[in-house]
Amino acid sequence: MTENGITRTSRRAVLLAAGSAAGAALAAACSGPAGTRGAAGLASAPASPATTPSSSASASAGSTPACVLTTESGAGPYYLDLDRVRSDIREGQGGVPFRLDLTVVQASGGCRPVAGAAVDVWHADVSGEYSTGGATFLRGTQVTDAAGRCTFRTIVPGWYAGLAPHIHFKVRPDRRTETTSQFFFPEDLLLKVYALQPYARRDAPKHPNTRDSRFRESGAAMTLAPVADGGGYRAAYTVGIA
Repeated sequence: MTENGITRTSRRAVLLAAGSAAGAALAAACSGPAGTRGAAGLASAPASPATTPSSSASASAGSTPACVLTTESGAGPYYLDLDRVRSDIREGQGGVPFRLDLTVVQASGGCRPVAGAAVDVWHADVSGEYSTGGATFLRGTQVTDAAGRCTFRTIVPGWYAGLAPHIHFKVRPDRRTETTSQFFFPEDLLLKVYALQPYARRDAPKHPNTRDSRFRESGAAMTLAPVADGGGYRAAYTVGIA
């Protein structure tokens, strides 16, 4: 894998190579030329109940969720290519617990699961700050299993800089291909969470989502549908790559 033209060898790269060998047919099928539909093309649909008319409905038990193509978003200035293969990315960070269950599928192949894909996630803490300068909190990577699934345990992100609160993610089905986008949260849930400590140390915006043009453009397709999960929330989402 490369970042800014510099080749890196990491444990994630090794796992990705092994996963690609285990699911060679699926990985090869989802590999496409960079630049298709923007950078590489991304398909997504909530696996949990839909919250918007344009989102796909949840799949019945035992079936493969539907997936639809949508526009890819940039990684932003805070992406780091780290050797941090792990599911729990909190590192002691305070905040409302959040579990994100992802399924990666090949949209052009009937939504078949993609095994061995590396999935990166990263986002801000409760104060709207990203880990930098050697810190790695709220960042991590998982490699999808034979069913295309992986899980991250984190927190609901804080808000910052006039942007809708979001979780960045990057999917790498092989060493040459990647797709990048971000998840949003329902505004009513954000306002509820931001009334709690430690988020309430700052006055949250009255409309944390709709002030952001990115949310207005792609929020209907990329907004999660969280449900209560103990003292926090969880959400499932199907990410389809072309």
